Amino acid sequence: MLHPNQFQVNQAWIFFKLNHAAVHIESDGDFNLFALMDAASCFILSSTPVPTSQAEPSKMEVKRLFKEAQAHRQQLPTTLFVPTEQTAILLAVKAERQGVAVMRVSNAELEPFVGEAKEGFKAQFGGGIT
Repeated sequence: MLHPNQFQVNQAWIFFKLNHAAVHIESDGDFNLFALMDAASCFILSSTPVPTSQAEPSKMEVKRLFKEAQAHRQQLPTTLFVPTEQTAILLAVKAERQGVAVMRVSNAELEPFVGEAKEGFKAQFGGGIT
């Protein structure tokens, strides 16, 4: 089982969907919120809203996620964990092109890292916001 104490800061990042239910914005529709988190600190490095009509962030959204996340330490991680249950083709391609190894793991294995952030988001916003 993976645990934050197995990593050093910026050694590995985690890509995940932060929300349990779609976030509704009155003027723009329904969104999922995707994030990149540092595995050691469990700090969210970057996030982006993605319309629920899209299975994954677009190329531009992926580029922005990486740019914002990289700005914290001016470097990329050696590993990126992506849930097997999540479509993330564009993200994986971007990571691999930049020399980051992509590891597919189950949502359950990522829960020690992302569980608190997901529960905090749910407590703050519930099923959605307007």
